[in-house]
Amino acid sequence: MRYREFGATGVEVSALGFGCMRLPVIDGDGNRIDEEKAVELVRHAIDNGVNYLDTAYFYHGGNSESFVGKVIKDGYRNLVYLATKLPLGEVNCEEDVEKLFNTQLERLGVDYVDFYLLHAVNNDSWDNKVIKFDVLSKLEKFKKEGKIKHLGFSFHDDLWVFKKVIDAYDGFEFCQIQFNYIDTDYQAGIEGLEYAASKGLGVIVMEPLLGGKLANPADCVKNELSEEKTPVEWALDFVWNRLEVSMLLSGMGTMQMVDDNLSYADKAQPGMLSENELNMISNAKKAFDEMNLVPCTGCEYCMPCPAGVEIPKVFSAFNNISVGGRRLVKDIFPDIETNAGLCKKCGKCETACPQRIKIIDTLKMVRDKF
Repeated sequence: MRYREFGATGVEVSALGFGCMRLPVIDGDGNRIDEEKAVELVRHAIDNGVNYLDTAYFYHGGNSESFVGKVIKDGYRNLVYLATKLPLGEVNCEEDVEKLFNTQLERLGVDYVDFYLLHAVNNDSWDNKVIKFDVLSKLEKFKKEGKIKHLGFSFHDDLWVFKKVIDAYDGFEFCQIQFNYIDTDYQAGIEGLEYAASKGLGVIVMEPLLGGKLANPADCVKNELSEEKTPVEWALDFVWNRLEVSMLLSGMGTMQMVDDNLSYADKAQPGMLSENELNMISNAKKAFDEMNLVPCTGCEYCMPCPAGVEIPKVFSAFNNISVGGRRLVKDIFPDIETNAGLCKKCGKCETACPQRIKIIDTLKMVRDKF
């Protein structure tokens, strides 16, 4: 495992971190973690040098933090940095901050966390949650008490909001952004990555594979990439190539994924890609952009839909229309127009979507296409 300095924290983190949002589950139920398999995966990663575990209040239906608490028993707590996040959507008064934080400590079975983040910050949650309820002063109190070692935020909004948040508070030591070879100019993007690093913040990258889309991309994308490496390795190397990146997170659900990513991380270093290789990846991005009609990553923050719309499945199927036409989409999801038509326009999904997709309008467009 290779390690990188984590901003100005004085900590060195593994180039690869374990994201505990896409763990193996039982019978396809995303809320039921297959704990026996998952413990084996995560501990195997730790045994091979991964020293950062990332979880959150909502992951796996609220079960991820308790699971991580089990993983770090038997001496593993001393081998890893533990990170979780304050669910800003659940903060409706000042008292909620301490209540939620204490719940998270209890779930994890610890008396402190190494890295604590404001979860999925955007302009609305910054103004109407963080500032309105004086959240940062509460977290500073926990930090003084030793319950939080380092404070940061994860982010999903436009670049100007990202800079606004960084400039508004000098107590942040790190941030977590969505970044991959597709999202170079989306949300924080390259400019945000460079801006955060210039301010001394450690930068964690999430969604390096765009919710798995870059792991097994369409042929038009794959054909642009050299066969010297797998599509996964090219995507991860693009992120690791950046000097500003402290670590990338990967949600690994099988032992093969863990072992593959460990082998890729073993070779990862800034400046590893040549100009020709970067141009090749740029061409792959162009091919992807031409076919990716809906920028859904399959994170399922929008689920469950009260009306029964299988939102990520609808969008995943629909994105195949530019590759194989309507017939392929119908092969993947035969009832796509019926399911998309169940939408009652309640807006719950749009509020939750970190990609800020206009889901209601897009579902109507999908239904009308079929």
